[in-house]
Amino acid sequence: MSELTTAQAIGTLIAGLLTLMMYSFLYKDNVFYKFGEHLYVGISVGYFVNITWYNVMKPMFIVPFVYQQDYILIIPAILGVMMLMRFIRQVAWMSRTPMAFIIGVGSGLAIPAILNANILEQLYSTIRKLWILPLDPGSGIWWFETLSLWLIFLGVLSVLFYFYFSIEHKGVVGKLGTVGIWFIMVSFGAAFGYTVMARVSLLIGRVQFLINQVPDAFGALFGGGP
Repeated sequence: MSELTTAQAIGTLIAGLLTLMMYSFLYKDNVFYKFGEHLYVGISVGYFVNITWYNVMKPMFIVPFVYQQDYILIIPAILGVMMLMRFIRQVAWMSRTPMAFIIGVGSGLAIPAILNANILEQLYSTIRKLWILPLDPGSGIWWFETLSLWLIFLGVLSVLFYFYFSIEHKGVVGKLGTVGIWFIMVSFGAAFGYTVMARVSLLIGRVQFLINQVPDAFGALFGGGP
C-alpha cells in the first residue's frame, strides 16, 4: 500500500463521500443527492468558465487585441456580447444575429463533413470490394472476411429497402424489408448493450474505488487502516 499524504487522503475521502451521495438516489431522492448534484453542476460551470477564459478568451482575444492590435477581433467580440443579450428580455432580439452566424457557419462546415463521413465514405466502403484476396495469389479467397463484407452489403441494402416507402412492401421488396428490420434490431441491441456495459464499467470502477482506496485513505488519515 502506497503512503498517502494528508491532502491526498482527505481528497479521497471527500470523493468517496460524494460518490455515496450520488448513488443514494438509487434509494430515493434525498437532500444528500441534491447537494452532490448541485455541487457537481457548480464546480463544472466554474471549471469550464476558467478553461474558456484561459484557453479561448485570453489567447484568442485579449492578447491579440491588446498587445498585437488585431482590431478585427472586435467583430466577434461584439457578436459574443450580443449573444449574452439573450438573458435580457428587452434586448433578447439582438442574440438572433450571432445565432444566425453560428448556424450558418456551422451548417457550412458540418453538412459537407457529415455527407462525406456518413454517406459517401460508408457507401464507398460498402460497395468497393465484396471479396478479399490474400497477398499470396495461390491461397484463394479469405472466406470469413468476404462473408463479413457480403453481410454488411446485405444489411445496408435491406435497411434501405425497409425505409423505401415509394413502393408497396410485397414480394422481394417486402422480404428485404423484413431482413432490414432484423438488422436494425441487432444494431439497436448492440448499441444498447454497449451503453449498459459502459455504465456497468463505471459502476465497477466506483465500487473498486470505495473498497480499495477509501479504506486506505481512512487509515492514513486516522492512523488505523484495514
